Amino acid sequence: MIKIIEESKNKVVFNVKGKTHGFCNILRKELLKDKHVKIAAYRIDHPLVNESEIMVETDDQKEPKVALVDAAKRLKKVADDLNKEFTKAIR
Repeated sequence: MIKIIEESKNKVVFNVKGKTHGFCNILRKELLKDKHVKIAAYRIDHPLVNESEIMVETDDQKEPKVALVDAAKRLKKVADDLNKEFTKAIR
């Protein structure tokens, strides 16, 4: 479940339930590959809470929600490619 906490033209902060450091760090790194993303960060207050807060700030050329969708699409492609390679290797 995703809940937007703060939103402006160039910044979005949202909570994501059930995502750990692994997911958040991969998303953060992928976001930072976008030349329009100025800041991508996350925090997890406590591991037992099971909730992450992710913040994305962009320049005036791209909205942060668009940057998030673009990063998610790129990560999906990486996962799909890896899945194909694994499937091919085990056959």
